[in-house]
Amino acid sequence: MKIAFATRDSIHINAHFGSAKKVDVYDVTSAGYEFLETIEFSGNLKEDGNEDKLTPKVAALDDCTIVYVSAIGGSAAKRLLAVKVTPLRAESEDDLITDVLGILVKMLQGSPPPWLRKALQQRSGSFADKSSSFTEDSFAEDINELEEEEILV
Repeated sequence: MKIAFATRDSIHINAHFGSAKKVDVYDVTSAGYEFLETIEFSGNLKEDGNEDKLTPKVAALDDCTIVYVSAIGGSAAKRLLAVKVTPLRAESEDDLITDVLGILVKMLQGSPPPWLRKALQQRSGSFADKSSSFTEDSFAEDINELEEEEILV
């Protein structure tokens, strides 16, 4: 699965989605992770309510499963979810990208938590877990709450 990180330094998850000048993308499997590319964005990226800057970002990340950010607005989160990309907010701007990658690898080696199973299932239609109580309806309710709060990891 492809995982993206909004970052200012390619070390930490420390950029707001809308104003991020770059996003680092990795491929993550149960065997490990590999850096794929840095996607750079230019133009007016200020946090000013101008949503035109979101369109190229969402398009550039539409093949990712998850995008980690330090912060994200409700509109941007909804746009990502509409293309089946799950936005997740880091706990701190000090969170290391490599730490999160390592945690994801370990999750894939075992039994992934419901939120990760759902993200994987959305992207590929696989990883279905019939024993899970995590339903489509409960996920839809969570999406509707995005305007009120940000997704936390």
